[in-house]
Amino acid sequence: MEVDTSKITKNRDRIGVVMYVVYVLLLLASVLLFAKIVGIQLFFKPNPKIETALTPRSRARSIEPVRGNIIDCEGRLLAMSCPTYQIAMDCTVRRDEFRKDKEEGAKKEEEWLRKAKELSVELAKVFPEKSADEYWKLIRNGRANGKKYLRLGKPVDRNVYNRVCKFPLFNEGKYKGGLIAEQQNIRIYPYGKLARRTIGFVRNNRSEVGNTHVGLEGKFDYVLHGREGKEWLKVTDYGRVLDNDSTKTLPEDGKDIRTTINIDYQDIAWRSLYNEIHEETDLEGACLVLMESSTGAIRAMVNLYRDGADADFEEVSNLAIGRSIEPGSVFKTVTLMQVLSDGYIKSLDETIPTGHGVIKGVKGIPQDVHMLDHERMHHTNEISIIDGFRISSNYVFGTLAVSNYAKKPMRFIENIHSYKLGEAFDFDLDGLASPTIPSPKDKNRYWSLSDLAVMGYGYGTRETPMHILCFYNAIANKGKMMKPYLVEDIELNGNVKEKRGPALMSSICSKAVADTITRALRAVTEEGTARRLKDAKCTVAGKTGTSFGTYSGGSYRDEMGRRKYQGTFVGFFPAEDPHYSVICTVFSRPTSKQFQGGGIPARAIKNLVNEIYNIDPCFRPTLCAAK
Repeated sequence: MEVDTSKITKNRDRIGVVMYVVYVLLLLASVLLFAKIVGIQLFFKPNPKIETALTPRSRARSIEPVRGNIIDCEGRLLAMSCPTYQIAMDCTVRRDEFRKDKEEGAKKEEEWLRKAKELSVELAKVFPEKSADEYWKLIRNGRANGKKYLRLGKPVDRNVYNRVCKFPLFNEGKYKGGLIAEQQNIRIYPYGKLARRTIGFVRNNRSEVGNTHVGLEGKFDYVLHGREGKEWLKVTDYGRVLDNDSTKTLPEDGKDIRTTINIDYQDIAWRSLYNEIHEETDLEGACLVLMESSTGAIRAMVNLYRDGADADFEEVSNLAIGRSIEPGSVFKTVTLMQVLSDGYIKSLDETIPTGHGVIKGVKGIPQDVHMLDHERMHHTNEISIIDGFRISSNYVFGTLAVSNYAKKPMRFIENIHSYKLGEAFDFDLDGLASPTIPSPKDKNRYWSLSDLAVMGYGYGTRETPMHILCFYNAIANKGKMMKPYLVEDIELNGNVKEKRGPALMSSICSKAVADTITRALRAVTEEGTARRLKDAKCTVAGKTGTSFGTYSGGSYRDEMGRRKYQGTFVGFFPAEDPHYSVICTVFSRPTSKQFQGGGIPARAIKNLVNEIYNIDPCFRPTLCAAK
């Protein structure tokens, strides 16, 4: 049979044309599709409402770093961060899954609810504020109403969290059992009230009244806090989950602060002061600071204050650095240092006329009754400098100021500033008050010899207890004034990242002058106004001082004749080779009682000295007075 090749050829050509047309159509479609895609990518803008409805929303969430610890000089924790967990529940887990399979799902739903009832029994044991029936009702209603977050009880610690994770249903995890655990870090202070004002706090709620950054926690918040991390969450059908398309920044934990505080000495200082003042209803507050003489390291800082006579003393205000007062007789040492350093007196045994207690050429200053007593008891019209210091004579030191500096009062003022008693130096806590030093150059006040006289014995100026302590510590340190400090170093995982430590502020007098003043200070504690310290376990050199708060018009008494006392004792021990300097100041409300530096402050210091002597290894028999 003969094949018709022309017909075959014609069919082949027809198929080729069809294929070519299809090819061209597909090519054109591809080009159009590609162009459309490019157009969408470059120019298309969807309807914002549709875009918002269809796109899962992402939200940034901060990841809190672990806050650094505050530790004492021996590494004991004063402040630490502890993780807690807020337990909650997603009541809707697997509910939609069970509903898809009516027959099998009903059995699984019944089993889930049975476990939830068992869970309610366990929850009532951990969170007893609700009964098991109440928890069961909350979970059951939450599941029926689609509640994805049911808060359960208050935050718990790690041990309780681990126990909760083993409860029925919760032991199946987040996506089957609905367990939600949100970690939060809280601040723990293991030693309670001890040094609480010094350690301080940080309040994140800016709406709260008062300072939100206090003490070491506040001043070094930038070190302790660390750096926050960030992660992004998006809402899906399964709840809020991590957005893996976004960048996650890990947090950097805070660094630790090693302080100079010795918590054992802090405890001794607190008890020594509190036991002396807690029954005194007329006292408003008191402070006590213990400083290492050679370095300026503060080993204990106690600040006790109360709002009313019926309240207890608490660490709510840093009186040691924040309250600037007229120092009283403790300032006589400043005058003594000046006349010794400037060469106006060569020896403490030099004498001046008693003048019946009236400073020559000065008006408006009361007669010094101490001089009258001295004249009567010793049948003399002269008094030595050391005796005037021992009995704390206003006349003697007002006379020394006036007789030597009347023609050059600025020299007296400049000396005070050279002793760093006229400036608020940088300190490891915020709130150090500035001293007030009057001057003949002040244009807004009248200057007279009486101003110079009262400054000579401790009035007219205003100083914080910390300023006075630094001055006396310089005497203990043979004239070298060390900067007081509270932070030894900054650490991370036990490694020192920033070393701080001792710093010399200035040299305020010669060793010879410091030794001479120490002799005078020992006379005060051995037979003067602070002689109750004579039988302390260790020799103490120091000075008492009493001043009075002023009322309107500059009066030192109110309309009922009451006074506001500020009694101070400041000194150092052992006197032969000082290891520590210490100051204690009490502040009274208006009262008819007397609160002088030789009373409560001296007793508190004696208790402190005796207890530290018993436990401090640096004390040796050669450094201690024979008893």
